[in-house]
Amino acid sequence: MKWIDYARPQTVAEAVQLLTERGDGARAMAGGTDLIVQLRVGRRQPDHVVDVKHIPDLNEVNTSGGGVTLGAAVPCHIIYNNDAIKDAFPALVDSASIIGGTQIQGRASIGGNLCNAAPSADAIPTLIALGATANVSGSTGERSVAIEDFCTGPGQNVLGADELLTSISIPAQGANSGARYQRFIPRNEMDIAVVGVGASVTLNNGSFESVRVSLASVAPTPLFVTEINDELAGKDVTDENIAKAGEIAKDAAKPISDMRGTADYRRHLCDVMTRRVLSDAITRARGGNVDAH
Repeated sequence: MKWIDYARPQTVAEAVQLLTERGDGARAMAGGTDLIVQLRVGRRQPDHVVDVKHIPDLNEVNTSGGGVTLGAAVPCHIIYNNDAIKDAFPALVDSASIIGGTQIQGRASIGGNLCNAAPSADAIPTLIALGATANVSGSTGERSVAIEDFCTGPGQNVLGADELLTSISIPAQGANSGARYQRFIPRNEMDIAVVGVGASVTLNNGSFESVRVSLASVAPTPLFVTEINDELAGKDVTDENIAKAGEIAKDAAKPISDMRGTADYRRHLCDVMTRRVLSDAITRARGGNVDAH
């Protein structure tokens, strides 16, 4: 068995120092629901694990000003039990409530889901749809990265060896805005998305003011389909225009075939699910409720 050193810093500065000193051989761990499995099967083989779960700053939830800032280690169950988040960001609850089972949600964090950078991640399309940014601390200071630019490949992200994701900031959503996340899975729960779709809309007198759609499991990284906003912004909210969004999503997808579905099937699902998720986002923007499942 490989020897791994373990450290449990109490501050962001201490964590950054440890990561800087230990370089590429170190991995940060928040909930550990991805990393521990990867260690067990040998996918990751770090020399050092830096457990950031106990850093107070990484466990804060700030909902002032209408937006929300989530510490990178905030577990999913805190998110979907927070009344302010449920009211303002139901799409975030859509994602947080389906990452693993109940026990996993006691440890797993949205920050960890982002850093793990799986193409099938359930949180990342929602964060992209909501216009979120990742806040990063490193040996040379702090920086912010748009979530759509954070993942660089399967299991890879923009963080340097000396950097740590500290929080995720989601701006306040404007009036007449709504968002939704759904995935298609073969089983009823605790499965990996064949396709996932996150969407947000802002409406203006029956027209689309803005539309943000992101797809999971159809490209090497979660895919931000900017062409949908280019097509729909300023146009009426109609079934025809929603169908156009589905076609654009289908064309933008770059899926592979694997044990969960063929590439053709995934492209078909991109069309169907984009139309479905956009319709739900529109319902929420108009003050209505949608089936959480």
